Amino acid sequence: MKKLSLTFENMLPISKVLSNPTRINILNLLSEKPHNVNELAEKLELPFSTTASHINKLEEVELIVTELVPGRGTQKVSAINYDRIIMDLFNKEEQSNEQELTLEMNIGDYLDCYAVPNCGLVGTDEYIGHQDDPRSFYETDRKLAQLLYFRDGYVEYRFPNRIPYEWTTKEITFSAEVCSEAPNYKLDWPSDITAWVNHKEAGTFTSPGDFGGERGIHTPEWWRTSLTQYGQLKQWKIKEDGCYIDNEKVSELSIDDLQLHDYPYVAFKLGIKEEAVNKGGMNLFGPNFGNYDQGIVMTIKYEKS
Repeated sequence: MKKLSLTFENMLPISKVLSNPTRINILNLLSEKPHNVNELAEKLELPFSTTASHINKLEEVELIVTELVPGRGTQKVSAINYDRIIMDLFNKEEQSNEQELTLEMNIGDYLDCYAVPNCGLVGTDEYIGHQDDPRSFYETDRKLAQLLYFRDGYVEYRFPNRIPYEWTTKEITFSAEVCSEAPNYKLDWPSDITAWVNHKEAGTFTSPGDFGGERGIHTPEWWRTSLTQYGQLKQWKIKEDGCYIDNEKVSELSIDDLQLHDYPYVAFKLGIKEEAVNKGGMNLFGPNFGNYDQGIVMTIKYEKS
């Protein structure tokens, strides 16, 4: 598709040419197929000379192109030159070079996992597979999960890498609703939950407990309040000077350390480290469970190099 971009510098002559309704009609006819001047004059019910004058005006601003083609002798045939005209009402100097990309992934769309009982997957209406059976984490219906939990383990996601090669990434942020995992629920049940980005450890926070007893905003009615109900929305942000959890710096992992242009994906892993002091498991919530209407959300800010 060929596009014409109008700026403040070139829009005036184009606008003048397009201000005439006959020329608009000519473009409409040419959008269907190429025509010679005689054909256009006949369809528009105009004299040949008047039609030719309008054709010349459209040619001058390159909205159409005219070629000599063999026929009954040689004839001039005009065709439309652009499929689309875009008008940019901002000066390039005033436009920000920074762009932002946000992607969300279902909690069941993990690529890799490891789960130690007690563990399980829960959908909107029922359990997926069987409780406390790690094999359930490989069920084809896992993509429907709205809650997943384990006493020990991890889940790893891979987002598509849509960062333009010639652009520099300034920061990347992941957010998810999580909490500890205790039998039923227990408000005082600390767990050290760690995130890894592109296979590098980003940062750990200690969840204070497994929250229940009061129904989560999005938790379905069939799910008993004596079980886990909601979590905390946590945010891992990696910038040039390190990694932050909820705006508090927790590690020196920088955006350059992630080598984002070296991978066709962006990996995000959540779980419990082997050497964790508080091994209190993890609950991870989707948009139809807990207090927050989201799954795993990745936001990337990048700018032209």
